[in-house]
Amino acid sequence: MTRVNAYLPLIAWVLTLIVFILAFIAWGQGFAWQWQTLGTLQLFPLFGLTAFSLMWSQYVISATRQYLKVDSNKLKTFYNVTGYLVLVAILLHPGLLSWQLWRNGDGLPPGSELHYVMPSLKAFVILGIINLTILLAFELRRVFANQPWWHYMSYVVDLAMLSIFIHGLELGTQIRNGGWFRDVWLFYGASLVLSLAIIYNQRFSSKLSANKSKTA
Repeated sequence: MTRVNAYLPLIAWVLTLIVFILAFIAWGQGFAWQWQTLGTLQLFPLFGLTAFSLMWSQYVISATRQYLKVDSNKLKTFYNVTGYLVLVAILLHPGLLSWQLWRNGDGLPPGSELHYVMPSLKAFVILGIINLTILLAFELRRVFANQPWWHYMSYVVDLAMLSIFIHGLELGTQIRNGGWFRDVWLFYGASLVLSLAIIYNQRFSSKLSANKSKTA
């Protein structure tokens, strides 16, 4: 257990690298590695896969850290760096799509994105827009983190994370087409739920212990 505690930052970086490589391979296979055909519409899915994969690794590492009671300061660099990478990825994913659709004469978002997919998938596009808004709003934590209501934002982000999983499952070409990466994505979903269960169990257990201490 002590050895895991000491190596958890290294494990976190290795896990992050692995999930990025898996996302990159799945993305490349999506256009059969035909680099001469690579355009903006082929590029933007990579950032969606990367964003979710990095956020997934954050949740898994956070659950592991809390379960093993590892000091969060040991993972401060990991959270900071991956946090910025996620921010860049979640901006580029819809941003590149919107820019290319605008260049194609399809107008501005959200209308251009809604017309980009089949009618049966429009709801999942709207879901993606809502998730993006939530994740960007979470960046305001540097301003509002000390407000008493801000802790509710973490619950909203957790729901958004589950929603992003569904968004990718329904809209992600590399996932909808089946194959090995769909199985990886389903594993991400199952392990995300498990990670959230651990995180919430630890959170509520800590609150319960604190309340007992106050009444003792």
